[in-house]
Amino acid sequence: MMRKVDTLFARLFGIFLLAIVIAHLLAFLWFRQYGNPPPPPPPPPATAGPAFKGPPPPPRFGGPWVHLTFQCLTLVAAAWLGARWLARPIQRLSEAAEHLSEDLESAPLEERGPQEVRQAAHAFNRMQERIRAQVSQRSRMLAAVSHDLRTPLARMRLRVEQVDDETLRGRLSQDLSDMVGMLDSTLSYFNEQRAQEALQWFDVQALVESLAEDALDQGDEVTVSGHCAPLRAQPLAMRSCVANLVDNALRYAGHAHVRLEDGQKQVRIDVLDHGPGIPADLRETVFEPFYRLEGSRNRNSGGIGLGLTIARDAARRQGGDLELLAPEGGGLLARLTLPRR
Repeated sequence: MMRKVDTLFARLFGIFLLAIVIAHLLAFLWFRQYGNPPPPPPPPPATAGPAFKGPPPPPRFGGPWVHLTFQCLTLVAAAWLGARWLARPIQRLSEAAEHLSEDLESAPLEERGPQEVRQAAHAFNRMQERIRAQVSQRSRMLAAVSHDLRTPLARMRLRVEQVDDETLRGRLSQDLSDMVGMLDSTLSYFNEQRAQEALQWFDVQALVESLAEDALDQGDEVTVSGHCAPLRAQPLAMRSCVANLVDNALRYAGHAHVRLEDGQKQVRIDVLDHGPGIPADLRETVFEPFYRLEGSRNRNSGGIGLGLTIARDAARRQGGDLELLAPEGGGLLARLTLPRR
């Protein structure tokens, strides 16, 4: 019975009702103590005692402003308490939604408090369970489709080898390789979305220098400048994010420059190239999965449209973000920002 009447409205109504009663009680006590002054005593006989000196002086802290001050303070205190009670469950729900956006496996919201808050928490937990189930079902379906498609693709590859026309055989083999690459990249993308890594101290400087050395071994040009101290991050997500940005610059420009800037609140990693760049009106569109630009930045250059999507998702899972800018002199500047925790 008590849980049914324990609503947010009932709590706020009770607080303000109590505040009004206390304010009026204080006013009643004040008027009773200092309200109407008692009538002056009758004048004494002329022959007895000292002469009448008039009514007693008013109280030292008298005046109507006293009870008004008490009323005002009481109502302000009640309003503050009511606003605090009202904001607390909304803040809990906001924090839970933020944690859910970063981690689908985050703990469910506690179903406690007034009736409206319990209902909202219950609905939020059910939504979280449905999202988990849908993501899991989607991943299982994609894994099954990928597994089932690999068998006919393998048979097609064997049959393509029997084609006499060398040009046609080469084109068919390339198409099959593209299909297998798209399957592998798609599964990798969804697996990274499902992966949950714990934050740990990670050396970003060492990661960038290692990627630069690997690129140099392959004959590519990657330079590094700046310095960054270790920060708390997800190692696999960090490597996936930075590696995709460097690979993107090498694919379309043939070179990349990585600039590190360390700060007290955040770390910034800039990956710069002087390639063809991306038009301003498409710098957000390219983050959509499988989106490819026409011209120099398309699949003919080796990509299928998932590199930037994976990089931004990895950044946002760690509380950071990724944006594309136009540097001076042309090209593309991919700016990765990560918070220090």
